[in-house]
Amino acid sequence: MRRAFTLVVGGLSLGALTTSCDRAERKAHAAPAVRIEEPVSPLAGPANQTALASVVKAAAPQPERCPSGMVFVEGDYCPNVQLNCRRYLDEKGRYEYFRCADYGPSTCKSKQRRHLRYCIDKGEYVPPGETLPANYKSFTHAEKICGAEGKRVCRESEWNFACEGEEIRPYPYGFSRDEGACNADRQDIIADNGKLRDLREAPGTHTRCASPFGVMDLSGNLEEFVAMDRNGPPQPAMKGSYWQPGRNFCRAAQTAHDRYYNGTETGFRCCANAAN
Repeated sequence: MRRAFTLVVGGLSLGALTTSCDRAERKAHAAPAVRIEEPVSPLAGPANQTALASVVKAAAPQPERCPSGMVFVEGDYCPNVQLNCRRYLDEKGRYEYFRCADYGPSTCKSKQRRHLRYCIDKGEYVPPGETLPANYKSFTHAEKICGAEGKRVCRESEWNFACEGEEIRPYPYGFSRDEGACNADRQDIIADNGKLRDLREAPGTHTRCASPFGVMDLSGNLEEFVAMDRNGPPQPAMKGSYWQPGRNFCRAAQTAHDRYYNGTETGFRCCANAAN
């Protein structure tokens, strides 16, 4: 009796295996003779061998571009942006231009955009074993902790771009202010003793506070230290914050404090170069 089997690997038929058995020998209780015909692969040609190599390469595991807990960011960043607010939330007076309710499309005023490619922590830095992001952290703390993890303090341009994307969103979630999307627009910020209340929240609390790249809590929560895009030694700026409604949009920054300032509201996240 003769039976043919087709061997299929990765959706490709690689030929047939044929067995034959001598009936007389089988009656004599001898081991059946087995003949294996060498299959002729349809991929034997040089061109097909190249195609197969491409398939194997594509199927091979690709190296991670970013360490665990970080988000890969790549695109063209506009250094000089004009935000176009259509309507403000606050009445005329001292805080008239603090909070924009609705922005029109942003204007890139730079002659050309700058290509960025890097990794950024998905959330603010949380110490091992804790649930809340670390506060009372200075710029020097951020440099030390990020360096110990093989990372670095984010540059302001990196923080901005992770927040706004190529669309240049004023808010990480879009162009219209959503007071409930992030830990922002807090009114209960001063405690009975006259000090700033600790109102930071755990990562993942505000699922809608996500940027175009999926980076969380870039608006509100802690004020995060970044390094300004300047020549010379790194100089600190602060981005975000739950306590300051006027700084809840992506481009806003606080530059009044030095490298050592820290408080109830201060924290950070790290950045790193992306793998090739």
